[in-house]
Formats: sequence, structure tokens, C-alpha cells
Amino acid sequence: MIRRGTWVLGFLSVVAGVAALVYAYGYAQALGQVARRGEADLALAADRLTGQLRRYQEMAVLLAPHPDLDDAAPGPRANALLLSASDKTAALNLFYVDRAGRILARANDSQPGQVATGAWIARAMQGALGAGHGLYGAGARRAYYYAAPRFGVDGKVTGALVVVVDLARLEEDWPGTRPAVFFTDAGGTVFVANRPELLFWRRTDTGLRPPGGGPSVVTVEQHGGQEIWRGDLGAYVPPEALHLTRDLPIVGMRAEALIETATARRLAGLQAAVIAAVMLLFGALLFLATERRRALASANRQLEARVAARTVELTSTNKALRREVQERQETEAALKRAQAELVQAGKLSALGQMSAGISHELNQPLMAIGQFAENGAAFLDRGKPDAARENLSRIGALATRAARIIRNLRAFARNEAEPVAKVDLGHVIAQAVEMSEARLAHEGITLDWSPPPRPIHVTGGEVRLTQVFVNLIANAADAMVGTQGEKRIRITLEQGARIRATVSDTGPGIDDPERIFEPFYSTKEVSGGDEGMGLGLSISYGLVQSFGGDIRGTNRAPGNDLGGAAGGADFTVELDPWQDVEEDT
Repeated sequence: MIRRGTWVLGFLSVVAGVAALVYAYGYAQALGQVARRGEADLALAADRLTGQLRRYQEMAVLLAPHPDLDDAAPGPRANALLLSASDKTAALNLFYVDRAGRILARANDSQPGQVATGAWIARAMQGALGAGHGLYGAGARRAYYYAAPRFGVDGKVTGALVVVVDLARLEEDWPGTRPAVFFTDAGGTVFVANRPELLFWRRTDTGLRPPGGGPSVVTVEQHGGQEIWRGDLGAYVPPEALHLTRDLPIVGMRAEALIETATARRLAGLQAAVIAAVMLLFGALLFLATERRRALASANRQLEARVAARTVELTSTNKALRREVQERQETEAALKRAQAELVQAGKLSALGQMSAGISHELNQPLMAIGQFAENGAAFLDRGKPDAARENLSRIGALATRAARIIRNLRAFARNEAEPVAKVDLGHVIAQAVEMSEARLAHEGITLDWSPPPRPIHVTGGEVRLTQVFVNLIANAADAMVGTQGEKRIRITLEQGARIRATVSDTGPGIDDPERIFEPFYSTKEVSGGDEGMGLGLSISYGLVQSFGGDIRGTNRAPGNDLGGAAGGADFTVELDPWQDVEEDT
């Protein structure tokens, strides 16, 4: 616990240090942004003051040479001219003086004969535009003066027109605007400001001093290259502000601004808080991960101890499972061999059932071959080669028929793996029909089967499909043994998304369609004869499933188009059509 506490305190110290550095850096960056924004505001305030004064400067320059201002004895027209100009421009006063400074004409309270003095008048008498500021009149109103010289016909200065600007009137729209801006003269006195409480304060190296001459109420600090003032300068002046200055030589003053820094501090504080929160979050996650890893390590040690304790039991169980897996694999192999043997047994069973008919089929062409051979020899003896040639042609046809029967039987009885390939379903059914014709004829069963006009290719194996249809035809024939009425089997083909081949009969139908494909299920009585063991349909079901097809058996309704009193049964085989590679691509 002591070690964990030490790590936590160390981490918190690091977080505090990083947050302090981020705060200092963020505060310096934010002050730079505040300074740029404040400089723009200060420039606008300075331009506003100089722009307002420039109007009076231009008025003095334009009005000085007016003909009503007679150098010798200006009369009432000159006073009316100056009064009209004062009313229109809101100037505090306008008056015209001669070279001695005597007032010859005035707009307001100046009396003729009074003498006006000032550096701006002395400069005007020298032929230049004079300007300055000071207190005007008995009310000591803050004023700004412009003195424009008037030249005689000889080009010498004969007098000067003085325009007195009321600075308080210029400031009427300034109070309350941001930021706090004030203008100091060459002596450091605040003469113009948008905060009236700052007027006549004196500017010092350490800030501002009250008008009464008391100590400075401002402390000055440098932060990130910026000057920060702190102090109580009034309700509308920020207690902590960025101090900016701008010289205005055109009016003989310096513009100064106090920009609030609270926004910069808030932004820096927010950045520091975010960094601290992120570090604390990652620290907490790291601490939780460490604790979880420690807990997992402890649990792992306990688990290893339990595993070690159960190793002997698990080893014996593993050996038993391996023996069981081996036994299951051997059983599966035996099952596959048994299934293959059952398929071959089904073929041999079908061949046994067809043996009598096949013997008849082979005996008939053999006897005919012998008879035609004797006839051919006789015809040769009699000198009739054409008749002998005809008998030899018949012998060849009969031999071909016998060879075809033997070839079909050999392919049907072959016990070998056959890959899934492209198979003509019509040819397969034709082979099954040919192998079953003898038995059907012996049983008196009529077969309705018309080969399709063109090949119908499906996916399957030719030998195994032949066995399926031989089994279905044999099953239909078995079902009609001992029945009364017409015995008929019909084989139809339908093409669609899947190819359907249906074997229908007129037998008694299926007792239990749900169990018809189960192994060893049979409705035939076992009497020691050639009845089957119930494997034919089961084998057919497995073969069709191996091709990805389906087989089902259903009962037909009585009175259908095939005939039969009981209705009969339908066995339908569905297979996928063969897709050539060219068609796929």
C-alpha cells in the first residue's frame, strides 16, 4: 500500500507540473492573440479620435482665407460667419486674431480686443498650422486647438483663425466601449479617455498615479513579452489587463489601451484542465490495468496450482478420449464399407430378380443366331448368296443386341467409385428400361416411356443413377404383383429449375410414406423367395442425396389418368441440371 501511495503521489505531482507548464504556455499564446486583437481595437480608437479632429483641422484651413475675415476691421459679417461654422460643426468656439494676438472676430464668448496666446498661435504666425490642447474658458473645459494662418496679398501672415474643439463632446459616444482607451499628452496626463474616471491621472513608469499626486495604484508585470497591469482603476476598468500603447504624433498624444486578460486565463485554464483530465484518465486506466494484471497474475497462480493438481486426472481422461476417437473412426470406416457392400448387394439383388428375364433375353438371340447360321449355310449350298448375306446381317444385329445386354449388366454390377459428372438422364432411364423389359413383359406390365427428343443433362453418376431407376421400376413391379386390373408403369420427365423424373404405377400405393426410405422397411412378406430386405429404396435415397438431389414418394388419388383401382404411387427424383463451364463464364 505504501508503494502504491508513493506512485500515486508521484503521478499527481507530474500531472500538476505538466498542467502548470501547459497553463503558462497557453496563457502566453492567448495573450498574444489578445494583444493582436487589442492592437486592432486601439488602432480603431486612435483613428476615430484623429478622424474627428481632422474635420476641425480642415475647417480651420479652409475658412482662414475667407474674404469676410477682413484684416483691417472685420465686421458683423465675420462674426456671423464664425458663428455659423461653430453651429454647423459643434465647435466650442472660433475666433480670428491679428499678428499681435488681438481677437478681431469671434463666434461665441470671446470679446473683441482680448489677446489670445498659445504655442499653436505662435506657430500659425510663422505661417504653419498650429495645434495643441489645454483647458478653455472659465469652466476649464478640455479643448483641442487648431490655428490656421491667413496670408495677405504680399504673402505675409496677417492673422490666424483659431478653432476650439470640445473634447468632452467628442467623447460622448465613447464611454462603455471596449476596451478601455485613454490618450496621454507629452507630460503623461490623461487628457482624453473613454473611461471618465481616468481623466487627469498621470502616467508613470509604474502605471498610473491619481490626480492628487498619491502613489501609483498599479503593479506592472511582464509575461510572455507582454505588459500586464494589475490594480483598481475603476468599476469599468479590468483589474488585470494587458497594456498596449500607440504613438499619435499627428495630434501630439499617445494612445493607450487596457485589454482584459480574463479570457486568456480562462482559455489557458481550460487547456491545463483538459491536459490534467486526460493524464488523470490515462493514469486511472493504467492503474486499473495494473491492478487487473496483478489480480490476473494471482488468479493465474491459483489456476496453475489447480491445473497441476488435476493433471493426472486430465491425462487419464485424455487417453480415454483418444481411445474413444480411434474406436469411432474405426466404426465410421466399417460403416462406410458396410454401406458400399449394401449398395453392391442391392445391385446383385436386382440382378437376381432380373435373372430369369435376362436369361430369356440372351437365349432368344442366341437361338435365333443358330437358326440363321444353319439357314445361311443352306442358302450357300443352294447357290443363293443374297439370302445367305441377309441371314448373316441378321446374325450380326442379334449379336450386337446380346453384347449390349451383357455390357449393361456388367456396368450395372461393377463395384467401383464413380465421380459426379455430366449425365444424359434420358439415356440412363433407357438403360434401366432395357434391363427391366424382360421382367415387365413376364409380369404383364405395360410401360409408358417416351425418350426425350434431345439429351437432358444432369449432375450425377451414370451407373448409380441407372441403379436408382432400376430399383424404382422393380419396386413398382413388386407393388403390382398379385393385383387385379390393368398393370401399368409410366415414366415422365419435366424440365425446370431442377430436372424431375417420375415413376408412377397402378399398385396399391404406399402404406407409410414417411418411412418408405428407411433401411429394412418393407411391406413384402418374407417367405424365403426372392423378396427384398427393404434396402432398395433406402439405397436409392442415399445415391440421389449424394448427387445433391432429392427423392420422395407419394400416393396417387383413385381414378387418375393412369388408371388403377387404388390409385397407385409416384416416386419423383429431382436432380440439378448440368452447368457447363462455358455457360458459367
